[in-house]
Formats: sequence, C-alpha cells, structure tokens
Amino acid sequence: MLTVAEVAVRLRRDPETIRRWIRSGKLPARKVGLQHMVEEADLPGAQHDRVPDGWVRTATGEPMPDVVAAVRRSRSAR
Repeated sequence: MLTVAEVAVRLRRDPETIRRWIRSGKLPARKVGLQHMVEEADLPGAQHDRVPDGWVRTATGEPMPDVVAAVRRSRSAR
C-alpha cells in the first residue's frame, strides 16, 4: 500500500491532485488512521512488474540473469 505522497511521486502529480482523485472516487483508497492508502494495483496504468520485451533476453539470446535474486542469496548466506 502506498501513501498519497508516494502515489504522487510515482504518477508525477501534485499530492492534492491525488487527494482530489480519491475524494471523487477516481482512485480507490483506504483510510488508515488519518492517512489515505492506495493499493499499488489500483494505480492508473499499473504494470509495475512488467519489464520491456528487450530486457527479457541478453544480446546473445540467453535469458536475462536475475541479479536481484543473486544478491539476496549472497546476503542471506552471511
């Protein structure tokens, strides 16, 4: 879940615009305490996990290595 400020940064909008969208029902949100929280999947054009097709394979045609997983494995071994 994202705060209004985080959504504003991701969508490159003013936080007040995000609040206006929430009030009008254009952007679904949940109130947690005094703060509105927005599900990442509810953001307009939410395709955050999708990478461009050119990034799936290396220049030689091999699958792209999962660098993040390799770093996590190396850190968990400590």
